[in-house]
Amino acid sequence: MTPKAIIFDMDGVILDSETISDRTWAIAQKEMNVSTDSDFINLCRGLNHNDTLQVLHEVFGADFDAEGFLKRATSHFYEIEDKEGIPLMPYAKELLNYLKPKYRLALASSTNGKAVQRQLTNTGVIDFFETRTTGEMVEHSKPDPEIYLMACRSLGLEPSECVAVEDSPNGIRSAHAAGIPVIMVPDKIKPTPELESLCWKICPSLKTLAEFL
Repeated sequence: MTPKAIIFDMDGVILDSETISDRTWAIAQKEMNVSTDSDFINLCRGLNHNDTLQVLHEVFGADFDAEGFLKRATSHFYEIEDKEGIPLMPYAKELLNYLKPKYRLALASSTNGKAVQRQLTNTGVIDFFETRTTGEMVEHSKPDPEIYLMACRSLGLEPSECVAVEDSPNGIRSAHAAGIPVIMVPDKIKPTPELESLCWKICPSLKTLAEFL
């Protein structure tokens, strides 16, 4: 197939922000004196704010101050972002430079639009994306297909005319449910048989993805 557009997730695909999130969630857990045996941060990768709150309540209980937890984690994230910056994933800018003349590029990120604009601007890649569909624009975040269907509409294309690039199970399920062929570039979570069944291709790195496209 020859797609007309490539729709990228941001966190863990374009930006190495998931590494920072892991640090800040661990800090917030320690500050609030909570722990769990479950790898609950992986359940939240790709979710918007409201859906993340729901997962936190499911993990820690209905009375847990999920909003306070996220505020702490977000505050620490912004401190690290301000002091250290958020690095691009390896080969991200080279990939975008390679793809831009060949395809229309868009973004579908569950992160808030203001943060997306700031972070992509600071890393020098914002102008690669023709449209940006972000977390506050949708009622239901990934794995619901809403954000990817909206991204397709923003380009005036059918899902079958696009390809999604994702790293997380929630993102892969979202794009697949929208009818978009998915390329997984694993970051924190490795492919499982279920994810493999939902993906069109799995590429070990963005450099490999460039060779494929």
